[in-house]
Amino acid sequence: MNPEKLVRLERMGLGPVWQLRSHADESVAMAVTDATAHVATEFATELSTDLAALDWDDLEATIRDCARCGLCRGRTHAVPGVGDRKASWLFVGEGPGRSEDLEGEPFVGPAGKLLDNMLKAMQLARGVDTYIANIVKCRPVDADGSDRPPVQNEVAACRPFLERQIDLIKPTVIVVLGKTAATSLLGLNEETSLASLRGEPHSYQGIPVVVTYHPAYLLLKPEDKAKSWRDLCLAQSLHDER
Repeated sequence: MNPEKLVRLERMGLGPVWQLRSHADESVAMAVTDATAHVATEFATELSTDLAALDWDDLEATIRDCARCGLCRGRTHAVPGVGDRKASWLFVGEGPGRSEDLEGEPFVGPAGKLLDNMLKAMQLARGVDTYIANIVKCRPVDADGSDRPPVQNEVAACRPFLERQIDLIKPTVIVVLGKTAATSLLGLNEETSLASLRGEPHSYQGIPVVVTYHPAYLLLKPEDKAKSWRDLCLAQSLHDER
């Protein structure tokens, strides 16, 4: 079967399609990977056009009903985001975890409590001049049910939702939490290291972007909280300059 057709069936919720294989051919796997990227880009372009005129309520309803990638089949709730819809601060993570999937709100587990403390240290608060979102809106899980980073086609399918959120919010500064969120938002190679992105401002459509550690990482490596604080101070200075 044509690789692009396989991908389309998967996106429609009709996969997987089982086929007899006469031999292990790496070129077939590469073709399916290329087709996945191509179709994901095609769907993202179509979705961006569809979303361009949506207001907040319609956008969030569309996110909750979305079935454009396989993540929708395992979710309890889609997680559009939370906060001030005209915030000057936008914080972006990679995707919902188990607690977020159950409650339908981003960063509500232990990592969320740490993020709230980070906001407090900046004299900010959840929902007050801040908006919190993720690159993907449904929880990515491994075969054993463990959380995992989203993969390329999932990011591509969901990215237009975040793009529309940014268009509506018009934040002054975007703080990106973790490597996956950073490379996804900035359109960088997945192999780009977090260390190479920290410590200097980046830009998304003219909006300053600061990259720092994900709160979940800081729970495991609390010794890096001082580095994260320096990142947040950089974000604060960029915010104040504007």
